[in-house]
Amino acid sequence: MAIKRVVGGGSYQRFMTKVADVATKKKPLKTLKKILLKTGGRDSSGKISTRHIGGRHKRFLRVIDFKRDKFGIPAKVVSIEYDPNRSSLIAQLNYIDGEKRYILVPQGLEVGDRVVSGEKAEIKVGNSMPLKNIPVGTALHNIEMMPGKGGQLARSAGGSAILMAKEAPYAHLKLPSGEVRKVLTNCMATVGTLSRSDWKNVTFGKAGRKRRMGIRPTVRGVAMSPRDHPHGGGEGRSGIGMPSPKSPWGKLTLGKKTRKKNKASNQMVVERRKR
Repeated sequence: MAIKRVVGGGSYQRFMTKVADVATKKKPLKTLKKILLKTGGRDSSGKISTRHIGGRHKRFLRVIDFKRDKFGIPAKVVSIEYDPNRSSLIAQLNYIDGEKRYILVPQGLEVGDRVVSGEKAEIKVGNSMPLKNIPVGTALHNIEMMPGKGGQLARSAGGSAILMAKEAPYAHLKLPSGEVRKVLTNCMATVGTLSRSDWKNVTFGKAGRKRRMGIRPTVRGVAMSPRDHPHGGGEGRSGIGMPSPKSPWGKLTLGKKTRKKNKASNQMVVERRKR
């Protein structure tokens, strides 16, 4: 997939680009869609708990099969569709028993292909199986962290994790961040690298495109008043006036580690991600 330049319009979208892919924009299946509520970044009391969230185009939530728990039942890829809720594409699967599901689309998966999940599945793009049955060096996505919980790792466009080694009962995975992590070999994973790898290179071109995604403007701290941000104040352009930057709540941010020292999953991390 490649980056396509948007032609036409005014000067406001002169540099706008989008990903050129084979996805079709169609209404989601009624049995596989849910109402997606808006929060505006506010909690139950109406106060902003997460900044820079608001607006957004109205859309349905497509129910994605992250578990891939229909073992041994082949399915046919009927369509590859655009999903406004995620960066990668999704595919509609029709199983031979009549059930329909959505999955994430890896690179190389096309309409008409057949996929299957289970311990005896073939090492093929789109097939899902336990880590213990996958050869070392394979690129994977939609990886479980706990058996039966559903895929949680490597689910973004162009993302994949590499199976580095297997030491029972754990497998070593190199994640997209560069972190090497141990995961139980009973966990399910899907073969392949996710589609739309050029998504990160898209130029949005205008502010309205971000607003339709639900992202509100981010204002610099130095442009605020002292009561709104520690960096605020001063006449005209000015520095932050302190040796280390701070968050809006006065916490130091330069090299400040936010991960808990005694977090339970620390023992599963073999090598930290590269800064």
